[in-house]
Amino acid sequence: MPQSWKPVLGILSPLFTFGFFACSVYLSGCSGAKTEGPTELLNASYDPTRELWGELNAAFIPQYEKQTGTKLEIKQSHAGSGAQARAILDGLQADVATLSLWSDTNALYKKGKLIKENWTEQLPNRSLPYTSTVLFVVRKGNPKGIKDWSDLAKPGIEIITPSPKTSGNGKLSFLAAWGSVTLKGGTEDQAKEFVTTIYQQTPVLDTGARGATTTFSKKKIGDVHLTMESEAYLEVEESKGDLEIVFPSISILHEPHITVVDDVVERKKTRAPAEAYLKFLYTEEGQEIIAKHHFRPTDPKIYAKHKSEFHDLKLFPITDLVQGWDEAQAKFFDDGGVFDQVYQSVSEKQPAK
Repeated sequence: MPQSWKPVLGILSPLFTFGFFACSVYLSGCSGAKTEGPTELLNASYDPTRELWGELNAAFIPQYEKQTGTKLEIKQSHAGSGAQARAILDGLQADVATLSLWSDTNALYKKGKLIKENWTEQLPNRSLPYTSTVLFVVRKGNPKGIKDWSDLAKPGIEIITPSPKTSGNGKLSFLAAWGSVTLKGGTEDQAKEFVTTIYQQTPVLDTGARGATTTFSKKKIGDVHLTMESEAYLEVEESKGDLEIVFPSISILHEPHITVVDDVVERKKTRAPAEAYLKFLYTEEGQEIIAKHHFRPTDPKIYAKHKSEFHDLKLFPITDLVQGWDEAQAKFFDDGGVFDQVYQSVSEKQPAK
């Protein structure tokens, strides 16, 4: 088994998690005594949203100041979605959580009571301002001829995807691969065999989506990168012609819900700007910025306007595989779940060193 798997699959300690992600906050440095200045918000998000939130912040901040007279400074923290959820539970003072998976966000209620039980009902469209999916990025000319999920099992294909233990992208890629078998008439045993082959051919599992992008595009490891739609477009654009996108016939519907972290905004007295910040995503301007960054806007009018920019492929919800994210987490990703079984099988098949 590749040695690079081991550290990324470990459980991060609360002290390390909080310290690391507190330090990942950017746009301003650490400060000493509090002085009068702008109201600060912290948005804890997942890796592929860096550029999206940068433009949303730039649009929202002056608008909010004009409307209320309040100056804002919005800081960002980005990492794998599961790791971000643990960081917030460990004490990261995020006013809003814009994580990749429902299960990661719901953990803030389930494990810490940091948000309301009915948190998905606090914003429009089940607190879902945009959606996404998993696509393939390949080398220029697609030299390995990768067209669909089944091609990933061909001998000699090296796959780059982040770890399902820490990354929402990693979980979604795993589930998309699984569904590509079961939703086309295959059995769960066949699906397990297929994903086992995929991870046998995965030389490194990064902890987050952006790390996997670096491994594939900068370090030039692997033949195909399983990544989020927005990240795929950004990766190809920045490659200056060295990479291209492949659209599989089927993939999973990614639903990254958002929420105000009630426990934090109540103590910091930042509820008003935090709620206004997230509501901005549902405005026409916010939805247009979302579409610009290749996330799928949930406003039907804005989506219809940009429909031609999004490839028409079959997207299946998590409920086509299991009852919901709680069952998906327990079945596939908890300790002893399907992914751990796959990992053990891959480990046993690796040659001794």
